[in-house]
Order: sequence, then structure tokens, then C-alpha cells
Amino acid sequence: MSGPAVALTWLYVPGDRPEVVRKALGAGADVVIIDLEDAVAQDRKEYARSATAELLSDPVTTDPMAVPVHVRVHGEDDVRALAGLPGLSGMRLPKITHAASVHHVEALAPGTALYPLLESALAIEHAYSIAGAHHAVRGIALGEADLRADLGVRGDAGLDWPRSRVVTAARAAGLDPPVMSVYPDVRDLAGLGASCAHGRDLGLLGRTAIHPRQLPVIERAFLPTAREVESAEQVLEASRSEAGAQALPDGRFVDAAVVATAARTLALARSRR
Repeated sequence: MSGPAVALTWLYVPGDRPEVVRKALGAGADVVIIDLEDAVAQDRKEYARSATAELLSDPVTTDPMAVPVHVRVHGEDDVRALAGLPGLSGMRLPKITHAASVHHVEALAPGTALYPLLESALAIEHAYSIAGAHHAVRGIALGEADLRADLGVRGDAGLDWPRSRVVTAARAAGLDPPVMSVYPDVRDLAGLGASCAHGRDLGLLGRTAIHPRQLPVIERAFLPTAREVESAEQVLEASRSEAGAQALPDGRFVDAAVVATAARTLALARSRR
């Protein structure tokens, strides 16, 4: 299944609650992520795996027009049980630290889109090798709760460098910009919006959510504003001039880098229309 041209909202749901998963498919997220790892108690892992396998064989999720469904797997048993199911659009791989781990999963689930999660200092050091490990890797992202614990950082400022590191690694490997990790306070929508804006400034694009009420806040935060769209249109219009290099009324000089940024802004804005 193919999702939107640019996925901005990724909604986590627990794998041992299939009724919640089905409800999430209509919640408005660009991608639904069934979680078989942190959201499922140990004594519910086997049930969650079987319930997820059943759902990913269901016509509701195998419909080409359905919301793409990813699964955050917990181990090899999950990978083996879900590989090749028609409703599976991708696997999110927690606690990846080396490219070798990506190759191991790919051998168990050939043809599956893989999304390694970097959740430790060692993983951050190996970010580029993980991002470029195999053509099956379609994106990388941070697992910020575990990374905070490993690094001993508290506020967002302590994550600025790891976030920038994965943005750079993804770009160098030819991948889409990484998606931000979850914002855990589902009631603090203002804080979520501010955090998303900061992540956007760092080059991240989109965010995972743990509640549907977070989805519209995330989408608004990562979409270009009307003023940004207008400015991008001015840049592209100036770039078409035969007069050579141009300076806009606000003093900005229009060169190739500015034009490329403007084109990306308009492409993102138009992808959501």
C-alpha cells in the first residue's frame, strides 16, 4: 500500500488491542503503527503478534486505498510472523545499533520496508552506516525515551545534537527527513506544537503520536504557513527572470540554494491539498 506523498502524522497503537487498531485506521493519521514492543506487556506479546498477523491479512488493511500500516516489532518471532503479509507497509526496528542488525532483519523479511530506530549513544555514532545499510531502509528515526536515559539528558536541548545527527545521516544516505519521536503529554497541545516547531527548525519532518488529538497539531506545525508559501512563490517567480541573479524586495538574494528550498516548501504544501 502507498501512503500520502509526504507522511506527517504517524499514530502508534498497542498491538494487543485490535479493536483500537481498527479504530485508529479512521483517525486521520497518514500512517498507523502497531506497537508490539513497549506498548504491550510481556504476557500479552504472543497474543499481540497473532492479532496483528490476523489484522494484516484482513481486506480492510489490504485494500490499496487503506491507511498504510507499519509494525514496531519486538524480536525475530514478530519479524518471521509478519513478513510478507499483504497489509504490512513497513517494519519499525527498535534499538538498532549496527548496520549488521538491519541486514539480519532484511534476510528474515526480504522486500519489507525497514525503519530502524536509534535509541542509544552507540546507535547515534553509527547513524550513517545504519541509514545506508540496505536499500530496504526507507527511513531512520530516534527513540527518544531510551536515548534520554542512555545519555542522561533531561530537556529537549540535550537532544538537539542527536536530532541533527540523524537528519544529516538520513540526507547523506538519500532518505527522507526523519520523523520526530512521540511527545508523551497528550494534554499539552501547546507544548507539542512548540516542540514540533523546534524539530522542524532542525530539519525533522512529521511526528509520531500516541493519541488522535495530537494529529492536527503535528500536521499544522510541519506544513508551510501561508506566508511561507507566498514567499516561496516569489522566489520561484524571480528565478524565472532572464535578468540573472535577483534580489527580492525584502533583501533576500535568489540563488540556487534558495530556489531549491522554495521548491521543497511548495511541494510540501501542495502534497496536502
